[in-house]
Amino acid sequence: MIGRLRGILVRKEPPSLMLDVAGVGYELEAPMTTFYDLPAVGETVALYTHLVVREDAHLLYGFSQEAQRCLFRDLLKVNGVGPRVALAILSGLPDQEFAHCVAGEDVARLTQVPGIGRKTAERLIVEMRDKLSSDMEAGITGSRSADSAPGNDPVGEAVSALVALGYKPQEASRAVRRLPTKDQNAEEIIRQALKGMAG
Repeated sequence: MIGRLRGILVRKEPPSLMLDVAGVGYELEAPMTTFYDLPAVGETVALYTHLVVREDAHLLYGFSQEAQRCLFRDLLKVNGVGPRVALAILSGLPDQEFAHCVAGEDVARLTQVPGIGRKTAERLIVEMRDKLSSDMEAGITGSRSADSAPGNDPVGEAVSALVALGYKPQEASRAVRRLPTKDQNAEEIIRQALKGMAG
């Protein structure tokens, strides 16, 4: 099991990134919460990882904080929640907000995350309630910044990332078009779009 990687950030195109670790390029997928914490391309970063082995692929997921990885692993144990939906949850809901949704049985808010219907939301509440203890709630925090260098087309990157997270293309485009995107990088646009769609 690959539990942690430290290397040079070669590429970041939400939700995918690549790390060069001693000459080996590792491709990972990560939630937007991790992208907010990433340094600029070319800098060194350490990520906690989770490896999913399928018949047709080995998929590696990266997290800037160990608490995020713990939550991701707990989400995967919920019936009907796979890695894609777990990433969408971590991207669309700040960790504390997710904990409050579960504690407050806020089905309506959970169903706003792509890939989550009413039954899955109710299952999340039932199965995650005990796991989200007060200790875990206190531990699921961390500073988040979006100080990365803007890409060539931050608006296009933002729309692509939202689609990759499960939003429909028209929905993603509409959410981004409503924002003031001038001089903003893709991560900041995505953060605001997710906030707006949750609104």
